[in-house]
Amino acid sequence: MTDILFYHLERRPLEDALPVLLEKSLERGWRCVIQCGSPERRDALDAHLWTYSDAAFLPHGTDAQPRPERQPILITATDANPNRATVRFMVDGATLAEPGAYDRVVHMFDGRDAEAVAAARETWKAARAAGHALTYWQQDEGGRWVKKA
Repeated sequence: MTDILFYHLERRPLEDALPVLLEKSLERGWRCVIQCGSPERRDALDAHLWTYSDAAFLPHGTDAQPRPERQPILITATDANPNRATVRFMVDGATLAEPGAYDRVVHMFDGRDAEAVAAARETWKAARAAGHALTYWQQDEGGRWVKKA
């Protein structure tokens, strides 16, 4: 079964938390796809990942650019997987019909958004009912991830 992780953002925004998780994924040799809620958000996240740090580099592209299959990190607004990623990051409330196609699915949601929290709870229930291995992470007061379940 797929490992499904939930990251409850409370102290730091997605733009701060996601690059760190992507760096760790690349260090492990994983190919990633990030599914956003809209093409506009995809493009904004693409621009952010080029400039998020002067000391780091995340090789990536979008599905709107040529040769998406060559990208170690691909940002999309669809459920396609042209880069054959084994890890899928779900942001902005994006939904995935078939999580079983991945080794790992990571749902990142804003804890200050009641709708996002409710949607994450529903996703958790459905994933648990389907028999996936679930993990829940929450930010502590310093912004570090603490495993809660």
